[in-house]
Amino acid sequence: MARYQKDEGEKTIMNNEIEQNALITEVIDHMAAIQQRFQAEGEDEEKKWMMMHTSDSDVIAFLKVATVQMLHVIDAIGELEPVNGITISKQYNIPRGSVSKITRRLADIYMIQFEPVPDNKKEVLFRLTPLGKKIFILHQQLHQHIHHNMSHFLHQYKIEDIRFLVSLMKDVISTSWVQIEEKAIQINEPARILSSKVEISSESAEKDDIVAMLQQLDAKKLNRAKQLIQLAFFED
Repeated sequence: MARYQKDEGEKTIMNNEIEQNALITEVIDHMAAIQQRFQAEGEDEEKKWMMMHTSDSDVIAFLKVATVQMLHVIDAIGELEPVNGITISKQYNIPRGSVSKITRRLADIYMIQFEPVPDNKKEVLFRLTPLGKKIFILHQQLHQHIHHNMSHFLHQYKIEDIRFLVSLMKDVISTSWVQIEEKAIQINEPARILSSKVEISSESAEKDDIVAMLQQLDAKKLNRAKQLIQLAFFED
């Protein structure tokens, strides 16, 4: 009887490990698909929504050629004006060189205007033009629309599911995948590091990173994460 119980316990552990690995693989695949979806469709969907919610021909003409970073810079100026390029770069994590190029382009098409700083000939401040303000307001309306839809979507879940999702997101944000990878290499493969170089594709590296995090979760939490991602992005 004791032998039977031991065998059954070992089978349960093995089955849990198999299920955990299967769920981790499925979650990673879903996360990769989510990333591809937002990269491929996000920008076009947002601009399409904005064009559908304005009748201003100048606004529509701008949106047809606008990039995500151009919209981000307009948002930054609208929120902080008058503002200089250094502040935009720091608060919105946009490289200073990119801010300089984008602001020049926006000025050329009359979205923003330059304002000199008294007693400082090297620095300029940026303000939105009336046309730029139209873009800014429309983009803010889009953000409010997205926030409303996300809030409505998440209200279908139980509070414990939302707590878990918040906890998972915090863990993802606060986890350094590079450090995890380096520690694993230091512990398990010191000789190989010294003797060879390992080339890892970006896609494989991302999957390995996510595996390292998800392996810390039990099967119940992994199954819950899978269900949330499946409902959020793969079911109409």
